[in-house]
Amino acid sequence: MRKSQRRDLIVITGPESSGKTNLGMRLAVDLNWEWVPEYARDYLTRIGRPYVESDLLEIARGQYALIEEALENVRTSSSKKVIADTDLLTIVIWSMVKYRRVNPEIIELYRSQLPALYLLAYPDIPWEYDPLRESPNDRLDLFEVYVEAIESWGIPYEVIRGMGNYRVDRAIRSLARHFLLP
Repeated sequence: MRKSQRRDLIVITGPESSGKTNLGMRLAVDLNWEWVPEYARDYLTRIGRPYVESDLLEIARGQYALIEEALENVRTSSSKKVIADTDLLTIVIWSMVKYRRVNPEIIELYRSQLPALYLLAYPDIPWEYDPLRESPNDRLDLFEVYVEAIESWGIPYEVIRGMGNYRVDRAIRSLARHFLLP
């Protein structure tokens, strides 16, 4: 494990509309773990305008702070972990895809909060429209971008496929394989 990886942090990541939120919320409830929602959703709804590149840094700072707060909440528990609906890797990818560059502060924040494991949601569930989503036709291409990015950082990951309980069961088996369950 890399020195800066957080043994108590598991992140669900992947392209838009790939079931990350539902999977993460379900795992948090089933495992009694701390849940961290996606900060970008709240931020983008709040600003009430199309986002610009500088908003990505604010989103990164907000997501980082939410995860740090959750990590602090579980610091004294040997059985609880944090499960986050995305992390700063999503901001790094989003910035590269949209703007072809990444603010160095985003990279530094990401580097200081690397998870123990990524559960990478495969986009094999139907696309659901949401006004905050941008890429209905690029999910498989974006999935490959996530794979490349995660592998380039050397973070362990498991691809999670399927729907409903099957998907949850696969995620739990993945956590067990990586010795992340109590």
